[in-house]
Amino acid sequence: MKTSEGSSLGWIGLGRMGRAMVQRLLNGGYSVSIWNRTASKAEAMAGERGVSVVASKRDLAACDIVFTMVSTTEDLLQVLFGGEGLIGPDQLPKLIIDSSSISQEGSAEIRRRLEERGVNYLSTPVSGNAKVILAGKLLMVSSGPKVWYDQAEPYLQAIAHKIVWVGEAELARTWKIAHNTMLGVLTQSLCEIVVLAEKLGIPRHAFLESINGSILGSMFTRYKTPVLTNLTFDQVTFTPRQLLKDMDLGMAAARAHGVSMPVAAVSRESVARLLGRAHENVDFAVLLVEAAHDAGLDLKPDDRRVSDGLEG
Repeated sequence: MKTSEGSSLGWIGLGRMGRAMVQRLLNGGYSVSIWNRTASKAEAMAGERGVSVVASKRDLAACDIVFTMVSTTEDLLQVLFGGEGLIGPDQLPKLIIDSSSISQEGSAEIRRRLEERGVNYLSTPVSGNAKVILAGKLLMVSSGPKVWYDQAEPYLQAIAHKIVWVGEAELARTWKIAHNTMLGVLTQSLCEIVVLAEKLGIPRHAFLESINGSILGSMFTRYKTPVLTNLTFDQVTFTPRQLLKDMDLGMAAARAHGVSMPVAAVSRESVARLLGRAHENVDFAVLLVEAAHDAGLDLKPDDRRVSDGLEG
């Protein structure tokens, strides 16, 4: 196990994302002490080399660096400052690195409270999901004190294929809002063009394959090709409600700073109408179905095995 960097690592939050990120650290040769609210998720990793399961999150206060990956701002506040929380009266970690999807305001409040206790904090949201993480293609974007980002860099590099420091305070949360606003725009545009091609007679799988091989292809278009080809929207990566929340934050930021975003505004409305059409709990790529409906097209699965770009 690697110890040359001299920092002991703790981890809170072992959902699909958190577990995959811990696995990357283990694969990189690091040892990690872990805790999860649902204890069985931590215990399921107990036999893996380099893993130490702790009984209480307070036990992780002895670690130099503690990563957190939980669901909401309220969850993060609870694991840090709630009953038997990580931030107790005595021993404290040197650094918290949070990759949860939380609000900018909530993150700023957490930063303030941690700094009052002498604990450093990096806001480090990600782009990708568990499959992307395990394929070694995750992006992590971080903000906070540069000196602490530099210290954390070896561990972030073990988790992600690309890491970027964007500045101080909560700029990484701002980045996440901008990223997800762009996600909505790109998905709406891709779905419209796929529908146009299919209505003109080009099979979806063939059109997507050609786009993926062109200068317009990207990791995103390749990753979404299977779900758009076979209409497997039950394989959820991000729901319309989650996307709408982030796009609303993006549009609010644009209004506050005098930035005109007409394309994003129209895309936001396309996402919003999904919530009234029984699409709340499926993947946001279901935008394809609505684009097809508007075009008078009844979509059927292509039933083709196609690559998502993460294989091999």
